Amino acid sequence: MIAGLGDMNFSLTLAAMGSALGTGVAGMAAIGAWKKVFSQNRAAPFILIAFVGAPLTQTIYGMILRGQIINANLPANAESYQYQMIIGFLAGLAMGLSAYMQGKAGARASDALAETGKGFANYIMVLGVIETVALFVMVFCMMALPRG
Repeated sequence: MIAGLGDMNFSLTLAAMGSALGTGVAGMAAIGAWKKVFSQNRAAPFILIAFVGAPLTQTIYGMILRGQIINANLPANAESYQYQMIIGFLAGLAMGLSAYMQGKAGARASDALAETGKGFANYIMVLGVIETVALFVMVFCMMALPRG
C-alpha cells in the first residue's frame, strides 16, 4: 500500500505557478515604470520591488497547506488520496489565482506610483486584500482537515 501521498504537491505547485506569473507581470511593469522615470531624469522609486515580491507569499501558503495535508490523520487507503488531491488542487489553484491577480494589481500600482509618486499605502492595502484570499483558502482548508 502506498502511504503519504498527500495532495501530490498540487497545492504547492499551483500556488507557485501563480506566484511566478504574478511576480513576472509585476516585474515587467516595474521595469517599465523605472524606464519611464529614468527617461525623465527622475530618481527611480526602489519601493516598486515590494509590488513585485508580493505574490511570492502564496508559494509559502501552498507549502504550508501541502504539509498539513500530508500530516493530517487521513485514512491510508486509495479512496482517501483522491480527496487529498482534490483539496490540494483546488486550494492551490485558488492561491495561484490570488498570486496572479496580486501581480496584476502590483503592476498597475508600479505604474501609478512611478507616475505620481503618491499612494504607496493605498496600493499596498489593495495587495493585502488580494493576499487575504490566499490566506483564507489556506486556513479554511487546514481547518477542514480531520484531526487525530
